[in-house]
Amino acid sequence: MNLSPRRQQGLTLISITLILGLIGFFTLLVLKIAPIYIDHGKVVSALAALKESTDIETKGEYEVRDSLNKRFTMNYVYDVTKDDIKVIKSGNYLKVQIEYETVVKLVGNLSVLAEFNDFIEVGQE
Repeated sequence: MNLSPRRQQGLTLISITLILGLIGFFTLLVLKIAPIYIDHGKVVSALAALKESTDIETKGEYEVRDSLNKRFTMNYVYDVTKDDIKVIKSGNYLKVQIEYETVVKLVGNLSVLAEFNDFIEVGQE
């Protein structure tokens, strides 16, 4: 049986289904993971704004936590809890560290875990 090359081109239904399945899976990944990094960007910008605020070295731990909480509430950041924020104050030295993790379910028992650790240091020890 001698078939011409013109009749043997194109994709089969199985290969089209496989390609569409892969495109759908990677689209699902992007749609689930992108909001995690968007929220992390909001956390980083809140820390940067806190660092740039005036007289931050003189503020106490409660005032720093309250300022961060207000920024997180305003930007709809719900992944960071009060236990994730560590404030170290010594004289004019201030270190604020936010260490948190986020788990997002993809499908079934498949989940994505993202861990973040950000900090700022202001003043001299």
